[in-house]
Amino acid sequence: MTIEEMKKWIDESSYGQLLSKWKYSPIGDDFFRGEVGEYYRIKMREKKELLDNNLRVLISKSVDWNENNKG
Repeated sequence: MTIEEMKKWIDESSYGQLLSKWKYSPIGDDFFRGEVGEYYRIKMREKKELLDNNLRVLISKSVDWNENNKG
């Protein structure tokens, strides 16, 4: 995936999708390194700040529940 494709994915993802990728990606994932990593951090913060705290908590719990209760 190119840098531009990665940025497009970030832009099109919801806060929950970004949070899930951040929590469950392996160490060294290209989404969290260099230019793309900085872009990810900025966009995730922007999307988080658009939500009220209660919704942030619900999303976080949902991400944890979905990942921990697969299969």
